[in-house]
Amino acid sequence: METQFEQACSRFLYSGLLVASLTDRDGVIILKCMSEKANESMVEPIIPTTFAIANNQASKLTLKRNKSIISVCNKYQIIQLDQAPFIITLVAESSANTGLFMNLGNELLELTKPLVDMVNEQA
Repeated sequence: METQFEQACSRFLYSGLLVASLTDRDGVIILKCMSEKANESMVEPIIPTTFAIANNQASKLTLKRNKSIISVCNKYQIIQLDQAPFIITLVAESSANTGLFMNLGNELLELTKPLVDMVNEQA
């Protein structure tokens, strides 16, 4: 699965993708693909743990279960998808095509589904 994850993500490194990661809710990295332009702070545990909190709060808006959150800052955009019990995080340049990365995120949801199913069976 690690090779498939990296192959899926590496196609987008030239389209502005800087980091793609699959982590647990505590920020422990399970799978990761990084561009040479990325710095290590982009994979710090604070990013997925903050998503877990924000996602929980967003679900309280009575709009049903929240599936993703997109944040755009000056230099970067962060696309995070809920793949309970995991989080998929994509960090890209702010000028990159967000829709392209949402499609990548959906592809990664499918790719990591067997891992999610296995973990959920163990619980």
